[in-house]
Amino acid sequence: MHWSKRDIEQLKIHFEGELFFNDSQTSRLTKKLYATDASVYEVEPTAVAIPMHAKDMKRLIQFAATHKTNIIPRGAGTSLAGQVVGDGIVLEISAQMAKIIQLNKKEQSVWVEPGIIRDDLNKHLAAADLFFGPETSTANRALIGGMIGNNSCGLHSIVWGTTRDHLMETRAWLSDGTEIHTEPLSLDAFYKKTALNNLEGKIYRELHRILNNPEIQLLIKNAFPKAEIKRRNTGYALDALIEMQPFNPNGKPFNLSALFAGSEGTLAVVHAAKLNLLNKPEPFVGLLCLHCTSLQDSLKANILALDSHPTASELVDDFILSFTENHPNFKDDRSFIEGKPAAILMVEFRSDSQATLDGKINQCIASIQEANLAYAFPVLYGDEISKGWDIRKAGLGLIRNQTGLKQPVNLIEDCAVAPIDLPAYVADIQALLAKNNVQAAYYAHAGAGELHIEPFLDIHSTEGKTLFRSLLTETVEILKKYKGSLSGEHGDGRLRGEFIPQIMGDAIYQLFVEIKQLFDPNNILNPGKIVHSPPMDEAFRKKETKIPQAYYFHYLETGSPLGLAEKCSGSGDCKKTALTGGTMCPSFMASQKEKDSTRGRANILRQLITESGSEAYSNPELLEVLDLCLSCKGCQTECPSGVDMAKLKAETLQQHYDKQGTPWRTQMVGHFPSLQKLASYVAPLYNLLINFPGSSILLKSAMGFSWNRSIPEVHFTSLESWHKAHSKRINQETFPKGFVYVFADEFTNYNEVALGKKTILLLNELGYGVKIPNQIISGRTYISKGMLAFAKKLANTNVEILKGLISKEHPFIGIEPSAILSFRDEIPHLVEESLRQDAMQLKENCLLIDEFLLQEIKAKHITADQFTDKPEKIVLHGHCHQKSIAGISSTRQVLNFPTNYEVELLPTGCCGMAGSFGYDKKHYNLSQQIAKLVLYPRLLATKSKTIIAMNGTSCRHQIKDGIDKEGFHTAEIMYKALAQKQFKL
Repeated sequence: MHWSKRDIEQLKIHFEGELFFNDSQTSRLTKKLYATDASVYEVEPTAVAIPMHAKDMKRLIQFAATHKTNIIPRGAGTSLAGQVVGDGIVLEISAQMAKIIQLNKKEQSVWVEPGIIRDDLNKHLAAADLFFGPETSTANRALIGGMIGNNSCGLHSIVWGTTRDHLMETRAWLSDGTEIHTEPLSLDAFYKKTALNNLEGKIYRELHRILNNPEIQLLIKNAFPKAEIKRRNTGYALDALIEMQPFNPNGKPFNLSALFAGSEGTLAVVHAAKLNLLNKPEPFVGLLCLHCTSLQDSLKANILALDSHPTASELVDDFILSFTENHPNFKDDRSFIEGKPAAILMVEFRSDSQATLDGKINQCIASIQEANLAYAFPVLYGDEISKGWDIRKAGLGLIRNQTGLKQPVNLIEDCAVAPIDLPAYVADIQALLAKNNVQAAYYAHAGAGELHIEPFLDIHSTEGKTLFRSLLTETVEILKKYKGSLSGEHGDGRLRGEFIPQIMGDAIYQLFVEIKQLFDPNNILNPGKIVHSPPMDEAFRKKETKIPQAYYFHYLETGSPLGLAEKCSGSGDCKKTALTGGTMCPSFMASQKEKDSTRGRANILRQLITESGSEAYSNPELLEVLDLCLSCKGCQTECPSGVDMAKLKAETLQQHYDKQGTPWRTQMVGHFPSLQKLASYVAPLYNLLINFPGSSILLKSAMGFSWNRSIPEVHFTSLESWHKAHSKRINQETFPKGFVYVFADEFTNYNEVALGKKTILLLNELGYGVKIPNQIISGRTYISKGMLAFAKKLANTNVEILKGLISKEHPFIGIEPSAILSFRDEIPHLVEESLRQDAMQLKENCLLIDEFLLQEIKAKHITADQFTDKPEKIVLHGHCHQKSIAGISSTRQVLNFPTNYEVELLPTGCCGMAGSFGYDKKHYNLSQQIAKLVLYPRLLATKSKTIIAMNGTSCRHQIKDGIDKEGFHTAEIMYKALAQKQFKL
């Protein structure tokens, strides 16, 4: 570190963003967050800076130059090759610099800041019928700055090209703080640039000197990859520059932007980019999914498919497909898969008419059939297309579900050859891997000649480290045989930079060194990437060596909380914005801060446990990064690797309580069911106290709750008590459809009694008797507050009681999703080993009321004539746990069942309440921020007569407190919809 406290204070005077330079807890935590990326590397930076605007970026670069340190632009590459790992100052280019500066519809261009996300940009451009073409599989969180840094290509690169193809101009800071504007230059403008008396002028003069040499031009043409390989990102794009004027008289005007694309932030830091936009693509789309019996057949089929001019041709092998079979988010996407293909080639066609589209698809099928290269040819249309693409895009995360010490590693995943050479190249790679007894996954961009080949290695073992180096060394020799590219779009970084001399030759490498020296003479910008790279087998993420301890949850194949955290691939699926949609990760969607993402939390947990074992659970840094996790369960499903942060948070909190004791406020919330039972004995007094302003404020303050929250009232008569009386009035055994068990959960039993009554009466009216197992408590409040010792005892008791009662014929039906779904999620992994099998059997017969009703509707035990035909419009907000564990489809279908009922599923994520989270005073503002992203605006725009369907009690409380709207449970809506009612409340 080359600066003093006074230097930092001077920087702060003019820096309007955030600086993390000192040794405070927040700074230490932030530096740990940025110590790694999506690669295998880990290096803690000396500081982190998050600029507010371009001037902040300039000030930071000048600071680095003055104090002889370096800048690591975060947002200058995909990070799969370690581009944003280093020991300097991390410059985080993200949410603060994500504006659309200027859209020019006539020119079909847009100026943007580098922190804007590709898919978010296209959502804004949709109204103009324009879009930015390059589409990485991470497009819903990939920053434009990162796409420029790596010259990203994506799924449709064979028609929409690379980022370089669409980068028209940039505004960037050079290493001395000089601003440079790169744009197409006339010859006169080019030579005027060479006359400038600054770093920019020197760059143009020296580039002219170097590239105007015919021998150098010939060297570049001979050494660079084949021209037909579009994914060519090894080193610096000198091959693109020599095709421009003045070096090629017939070339395009010189544009230095082409060199910045793919330079990984090593030459300049872009603060604004002008992008070329494409017209809205053809509306008729079909995805042909070629099922092949071997990987080689799929690669040969790819060559034939390209003759039919598709818009994409992407591969998924059987290894990746195997991880979708029981995956909660992808198992339903497999409906198009026939049999057990060794590989599926997904070939997309587009056209301006259905007839032309069908012609293209049929032509392709005919050629593949004639060559006997596939056995099944399903074609996906409309919404079904996303099933195929979602599986393909999740490849990087899905393979992290591999168990054991050998894990997939980014190593040769970015190598590219001409598509015609792909079968032979892959055969050579397979022979190399077989020789070393190494398995691998194969997927991605077959149409562009770039397969992501991910070998499975234990890089923490001596053998694994040796293989890590030797496999890449031998792959380089194979690539030279086909004149391929070492890096296609993921970049060189610190992973492949060391091998550039081997594949490009020493003379070309020295040119790259000269270019780096020219732009960055003091080696300030992202050093060690592309040139002068450190050894590729150093600075790996650390591995835990301490003795394992006892845990409260059973961690199945991962073995421990660390094992679960290590499943995080770093692919950043958790870093979507509200524009993209989904549930994961609500706190990140609101704050846009790395520490609030699932990836950030997993990284901190992994690092701290690795460093200090069980002592990590007492580390305030870990508690800080987990504090804003809402335990929404979105990550359990939406993270392709299934990193269940809610589970990790609960485990961490209990481990912490074991060492430090459980705070009394935490105990008050955890023991909520018992306290509500006591309050019910004096319900009128309790309700008066929580509603009277003075006493209410005192109670909320004592609990640490926000004054803006309303505390749920209790009922003197619990649902269980009411049901006993109700059962005496009717004969439960006379119901023609038998009986079911209803869960009088801890939220419904005392607080939502009216809802419970309507649920029971709904079932009665439909012909089902109801029994309630007494005093069953899910333990949800204990789990959410990390009180797993109590939750574990309850889980054991629950399973002991219910295992002899619940069956397929007599299911356990729940009202509150978070309560009943604990029997399908946490409880099987909390109970003692002797009860685990019973818990797993119980899990299969624990249903939401929605799921049970749909099951009976499909069996025709419930008919439409039992409900009204009066028209109703309903908007549906899904409960987070339900979306993650059970899905929302059953609710939607049931609410659509009455004739003339119309249901719109809102594209909402988490409501922001999340049980007691939204009640906490310190979390209230974030809770509201989350709700304001999508939920509140959509509900406020809803007509007053429209019914708001919400199954979660927390969700209903959130909109009541926040915007004074009333939500209704599915059971309430369906009860009201009954055509006739025999029983009374």
